[in-house]
Amino acid sequence: AKIQVKSYTPHKNTTTQYNITMPQKEPKRTTALVFTHPTCGYCDLLKDDLKQQGTQYEEIDVSKHPDQWTEVERLSGGDRITQVMITADGDVEIGYKGIGCNYN
Repeated sequence: AKIQVKSYTPHKNTTTQYNITMPQKEPKRTTALVFTHPTCGYCDLLKDDLKQQGTQYEEIDVSKHPDQWTEVERLSGGDRITQVMITADGDVEIGYKGIGCNYN
């Protein structure tokens, strides 16, 4: 399935819209897994929502673990975008309510 994602590039102060092909469902997990970057405010909004919902999650900060960009790119169809989340059910969600930060 294709979705549209708007992404904000912090260092350029620009917003771009992408058509992303969603990957197949990932294996189920015991908690959600969220790929974040400290300069992406949308990551903070998602984490706040998850905490308010009582959703357990693991966080991978790609600024501290740059080798994880490869996984972000695989999940997003080739983009360096945050936030990317794999839910406990294995669904992949890109961006916060359709908006993310692009680091290409």
